[in-house]
Amino acid sequence: MTEQMRIGVIGGGSWATALAKILSEKNEGLSWWIRNPDAVEHIRQYNHNPNYLRAVEFDVDKLFLSSDVREVVEKSDVLIVAIPSAFVSASLEGLTREDFNGKILFSAIKGIIPEIQSIPARYFHKQFGIPYDNIGIICGPCHAEEVAMERLSYLTIACMDEDNAKMMAKMLSARYIKTSISDDLFGAEIAAVLKNIYAIASGVSGGLGYGDNFQALLMSAASIEMERFLDKINPFHRDVKEPAYLGDLLVTSYSKFSRNRTFGYMLGKGYSVKAAQLEMDMVAEGYYATKSVYELNQKLETEMPIASAVYNIIYQRISPVVEIKILADNLG
Repeated sequence: MTEQMRIGVIGGGSWATALAKILSEKNEGLSWWIRNPDAVEHIRQYNHNPNYLRAVEFDVDKLFLSSDVREVVEKSDVLIVAIPSAFVSASLEGLTREDFNGKILFSAIKGIIPEIQSIPARYFHKQFGIPYDNIGIICGPCHAEEVAMERLSYLTIACMDEDNAKMMAKMLSARYIKTSISDDLFGAEIAAVLKNIYAIASGVSGGLGYGDNFQALLMSAASIEMERFLDKINPFHRDVKEPAYLGDLLVTSYSKFSRNRTFGYMLGKGYSVKAAQLEMDMVAEGYYATKSVYELNQKLETEMPIASAVYNIIYQRISPVVEIKILADNLG
């Protein structure tokens, strides 16, 4: 079944590049959309993405590269979308329900789609009419940078349709990639949003000089807070100690490769939000997720002291010193 499915990757960032690496090594004729035509031409000529994971080399004979998103969608039976959540709508502008008719779509998006304040699965279902059984998520614990280095990595594939989850798990399984499946589509997507917020909190506290002891307490509390929010928004039998939840939370909050932790660390060191974003020159999904989760929780009224602290630091401009001190006192 896997060999017969035509695969397309939509996105030009680090995660899209890592996924294209895995898939192109196993499948002939992978289609890959990158918005920037210059990047497409660079890969054709020099065999690597000029902007992300430059060490990864591609056999361009196995790739169909295009800066026309409709062209890649038309060529593919299975699509993997790996675009920062804030840019999904703009990137897919002009596509219709007919374009996605019969397609299976997996999201590697780790954020809320801001136009409708929704997780990606709901966005693709409402916007393009894709049945939920044909929508899945690819989550960690995994960093694109370690995939590029072929370090042992783990991916969780969540989809309501078990056959589709198994299909994608088989596609992404490799010598250095271990995969598992889940049917908790909504919980996995929400957890992927929340872990970026908690990674910012981890970075802020690190930048302020809080040590390992506090970080351990913070992550323990974050796991509890995540479970509380997931149970409120999507009651489902799940174990948040599993890799898709706790594992992804830990790697995003501790790793030197984590953009969200780096963003938080800079805030803790005294950077303004704008200065940190400019210095990083990369998208930290947690920045957008923090506001979306805060607004969503105004209706749910779940106790979320960590997410609220991050919101206060980023959007209310409250001093990280003050906010983390209050948080530390309450968590302790």
